[in-house]
Amino acid sequence: MSIEQQIDPSLVEQTKQQIRSLVAEIAQLSKTEVAPEEFYGQFLPRVVSALAAVGGAVWTVNPEGRLALQYQINIQDTKLRENEEHQAQHSRLLYKVLADGVEVLYPPRSGPGDVEPVAGETPPANPTDFLLIFGVLKTDLERVGIIEIFQRSEVGPNTQKGYLRFLGQMCELAGDFLKSHQLRHFSDRQVLWTQLEDFTRTVHASLDPRETAYTIANEGRRLIECDRVSVAIRKGTKCRIEAVSGQDLFDKRSNTVRLLGKLASAVVATGEAVWYTGDTRDMPPQVENAVQEYIDDSHTKTIAVLPLQRPAPPEEDDPKKRSEPEPPIGALIVEQIEDSRLAPNTVHRAEVVRQHSSAALANSMEHQNLFLMPVWRALGKTRWVLEARTLPKTISISAAVLLLIVVLAVWPARFTMEARGSLEPVWRQDVFAGIDGVVDELMVAHGSPVTKDQPLVRLRNTDLEVALTDIQGQRMATTEELLSFQRSSVESRRLTTEERLRISGKVAELKQKLASLDAQWALYQAKQLELNVASPMAGEVITWDLWNRLIHRPVQRGQILMRVADPTGPWQLELKMPENRMG
Repeated sequence: MSIEQQIDPSLVEQTKQQIRSLVAEIAQLSKTEVAPEEFYGQFLPRVVSALAAVGGAVWTVNPEGRLALQYQINIQDTKLRENEEHQAQHSRLLYKVLADGVEVLYPPRSGPGDVEPVAGETPPANPTDFLLIFGVLKTDLERVGIIEIFQRSEVGPNTQKGYLRFLGQMCELAGDFLKSHQLRHFSDRQVLWTQLEDFTRTVHASLDPRETAYTIANEGRRLIECDRVSVAIRKGTKCRIEAVSGQDLFDKRSNTVRLLGKLASAVVATGEAVWYTGDTRDMPPQVENAVQEYIDDSHTKTIAVLPLQRPAPPEEDDPKKRSEPEPPIGALIVEQIEDSRLAPNTVHRAEVVRQHSSAALANSMEHQNLFLMPVWRALGKTRWVLEARTLPKTISISAAVLLLIVVLAVWPARFTMEARGSLEPVWRQDVFAGIDGVVDELMVAHGSPVTKDQPLVRLRNTDLEVALTDIQGQRMATTEELLSFQRSSVESRRLTTEERLRISGKVAELKQKLASLDAQWALYQAKQLELNVASPMAGEVITWDLWNRLIHRPVQRGQILMRVADPTGPWQLELKMPENRMG
């Protein structure tokens, strides 16, 4: 019976149908707008399945011109990682296929024959037990990668040619996808350059810091493609939020704006950019605390704070003339409110916006800080006063104003003020209560002569009396208990060792307690002395109606009870004049 008779025609037709379905899927996949990484992840399994192969790999050329593994299926079955020499041979084979640029087959364990290898170089070879089928990924401009298939070696030459032809067709479909992706990439870059050109032109259009900040916030948000952009300007050591994208006016005293300014101040103090996507472990403590406070209030998922630096001046050849880098002038704040994932181009676009914003904001702030700039700007807007028709009037009015100023500056004017006042001794002091209490006894009256440290008022504090009584009772009880245990220790001959140790410990404890009570007693005694208020100086009591103001009334510590003055010393006139009437 022949081999052809052993093959079921329906099985052959079913296999062909499966291959056609896979090819159709690959053709449809090549027309989608997915990322290359996602395309390779769906493309290679279908190719391997259509060829009934063991596995495969996608190798792409990175920006440095080297081949990098992009996607693989069962590459471990090749056992290349077990032998460094085999890895080198396989790597040289990949670069040879890329350089030749055509589909090719390499049988198992194949390599150069009698050709002697160049010294120090590993010849290209297939060190595996698989038939390697290579297809090249191309665009109109360059070769961008290689498709490698690991196929079983027990197939005939015609079948191998079919494999090679099929892989070439699949590489053409992949090439169509890469061409479309490349065109989209070029189109996106063209749009980006147009947006960047518009941003650069508008951000440098104004020399007013506030207008520049609003332009940076609104145009920067469109360029970065984020949810919100804010601009903070440094004032001293703190940053103030100057502009928020999409808002012409905002409450600068709101909690969210205040916390955002606090975060910008913390980041600007460090001088390093901060990107928060949910993890704060690598942040300085002051920045971490500020980030957490703002995130808790605003519920932002992603936030970046980028310090804005002045453009660096040309570097001096002499190290002594080189100046220290200036502190940041502000910060650019980028926020994603709903999504914590960063788009691949977000960081790059934010950095571009930061660089242009730094230069524009620095120029506007430097222009704003010029001497009398608001005056010059106002004069520049009123150039009509210097035109020929209005010049005589301008000169006349200016001369009249100047003459009026000279008259007001030279001619003396009478200035009269009325105020109530009193004649007061210069040497006087207030008498304060040193402790809370109730005035129990008043020993002086208005006009009474007093000497230094003479008692003036006696206070009564019921809480202090209760505390003293309680402490005294505890001292007496503790003393009696201590004497009792000391007597017991004298009769220790009739006691056991455990009882003697217990009594000794109790005696030590009571002595310590008694010492503590004695210290408390001394403190309360000192407080009791403060109940007697004495005069701080010699002189005369000048406070009126002391009896009605103080007797039997509660007073607090630090409250002024009366005033004592020396009437024999110098006196001064004190006038009571509201501040708004002075000058």
